[in-house]
Amino acid sequence: MDFKYSEEAEAFRREFRAWLDANPPPRIDHDVAIGEFAETGSAIWQRHLEWHRTMHSGGWVGITWPKSYGGREATLEQSIVYGEELARVHAPSLVNGLGIAMVGPTLIHWGTEEQKKRFIPKILSAEEIWCQGFSEPGAGSDLASLQTRAVEDGDDFVINGQKVWTSGAHHADMCFLLARTDPEAPKHKGISYILVDMHSPGITVRPLIQMTGDHGFNEVFFEDVRVPRKNLVGAKNQGWQVANTTLAFERSSMGGGSARDVIGAARELARLARRVPRDGGTAWDDSSVRQQVAQFAIESAALRYLNLRQLTRRLKGLPPGPEGSGAKLVMSDLTVRTAKFAMELLGPYAQFEQNAAFALEGGKWSYRMLGARMMTIAGGTSEIQHNIIGERVLGLPKG
Repeated sequence: MDFKYSEEAEAFRREFRAWLDANPPPRIDHDVAIGEFAETGSAIWQRHLEWHRTMHSGGWVGITWPKSYGGREATLEQSIVYGEELARVHAPSLVNGLGIAMVGPTLIHWGTEEQKKRFIPKILSAEEIWCQGFSEPGAGSDLASLQTRAVEDGDDFVINGQKVWTSGAHHADMCFLLARTDPEAPKHKGISYILVDMHSPGITVRPLIQMTGDHGFNEVFFEDVRVPRKNLVGAKNQGWQVANTTLAFERSSMGGGSARDVIGAARELARLARRVPRDGGTAWDDSSVRQQVAQFAIESAALRYLNLRQLTRRLKGLPPGPEGSGAKLVMSDLTVRTAKFAMELLGPYAQFEQNAAFALEGGKWSYRMLGARMMTIAGGTSEIQHNIIGERVLGLPKG
């Protein structure tokens, strides 16, 4: 197998690297993507927003989108190179990830020309921040069981219901929402995909504080919220098909960046081990510690090759395969195990929380330990990924 990128991709790398060198990103000492799963205060949010605007001014947001919609029509290889270069300079995340990775591509595929002209430019520029109104208290993994209702009234839909685990809703200007428009239809049939202005009367956003202390998730209540019927994406009652497009874009966007984070974590563990005092030396002097860090590095490399297998499928014109579920499952498990090992490595220092006075490396490892379980749930739970692998790869009967 040839692991070299094409000359086209390497030329793209040189161009982007030169731009990043001329426009270095701000340093933000935080480990989780702002606006999606974490919230560390308005000052840090603002720095992420400013970096987004800098990237947008250079034409580096939504690079895989068609040029006619503000993108660069970057190839799959170029998009991988793009992520590698951002990781190289430790660039902070963009603030409109759900808009760029999910609803924007969905609108390009399903939206009317009016919807595309109205929403797409402001997604790229982050003039409008988006959140996702899918999950409900009684509709998580079984999303089609959702009960939020949208009833037509003249030229509007009137929406009533509740959404939960809504990432970034407290910053959002818009929401792409699933609502039941035909309660008598089979549960996958009577759903519609609607774009909702989050500043509309009748919307209440309540924070859900995570055990990290962050406020990234929210529950959102809709009480007689009026939405223009022109904000319906696709056909009425056919929103499940549109939603599957969105979910496909979500899964394809999750693996690469998270995998790079896991690969980098093995290197960080090695540096940490050299700082932790133990028996007159450091933890790195212990061969069992070195062996475990090496094992994480090996598994991280295997994860990288698994992602490359998926890239190879796409370059051959094949649809994404079950490698995506495998990579997501491995990445989630590895994230938890590296954080747990860091806690064991730190010993009594593991008790210090983030930014505590005597915490090693700012207490970031205790923060990561608290947040590590998130990836076993977000973007499709580990249980769902096991089912996909069992049914589609191993040919096991459905449970």
